Amino acid sequence: MKILRILPLVLVAIFASCTSDNGATSIDELEGLTKFKEISNTTHTIELYKHMGGLEQGFNEIALKIKDKTSNQYITNATVSWMPLMHMTMMTHSCPKSPVTKMSTDGAVYEGYIVFQMAQNATEYWDLKIDYTINGTAYTVTSVIDVPASAKQRVTTFTGSDNVKYIAAYVDPHHPKVGINDMVAGVWKMQDMMTFPVVDNFKLKIDPRMPSMGNHSSPNNMDLTQTTAGNLYNGKLSLTMTGLWKINLQLVNASGTVLKGETITDAVPASSIYFEIEF
Repeated sequence: MKILRILPLVLVAIFASCTSDNGATSIDELEGLTKFKEISNTTHTIELYKHMGGLEQGFNEIALKIKDKTSNQYITNATVSWMPLMHMTMMTHSCPKSPVTKMSTDGAVYEGYIVFQMAQNATEYWDLKIDYTINGTAYTVTSVIDVPASAKQRVTTFTGSDNVKYIAAYVDPHHPKVGINDMVAGVWKMQDMMTFPVVDNFKLKIDPRMPSMGNHSSPNNMDLTQTTAGNLYNGKLSLTMTGLWKINLQLVNASGTVLKGETITDAVPASSIYFEIEF
């Protein structure tokens, strides 16, 4: 009788284990993402995904999947890189971008970010080249992409007092709230027209203000710093009410020198570098 009582428990445990394993492999890697474009060559279709729809001027977190046209299966073992290019009237240049990595070991989603420092216009445009290797065979695909201007200023390009050209971009919060928000931004420099490495060990000082409400600020903000070299910058953004906020910035190097941006005073109501958010 004891064996009969134990056996159902064993079966339940085995079933629970199998269910857990199945659940682990059925996680939706694309949760919260929307497909905004497909790019094809003769062998594969590249599906591009992003949070809250299409690309825009500024920081863009982008995910992609590679579908084999013959088998209709997604590729899980590719090595991927990308190169965005802005084709201007007199020149061509790239922008800050991350490596492309797997979202999960067993999944088929690859992810990274691209920072489009300028928007397309009637005569100038962006394209995206994706190179990838599968089982030792190299493939490539290139397509024009839409990069419209952002509604608010989410990226700023400027030359510091050290004569280096920098790009700073707003990353988070995606959905600001009244209260203390975790804020993320990125800082890169232009090494040449195609190379934009992350700037390490600097500080991005913030002073959020509401221009329509007497240019008041907010308490308990924390300037943005890196926790690890090569990564984005993190801090705290205090928002005391809804509306339009201008996040005034100052870029400070590792020696404490302000390279760009001004302290806000009655005589200086806004910095020359800033982000905007409205909620």
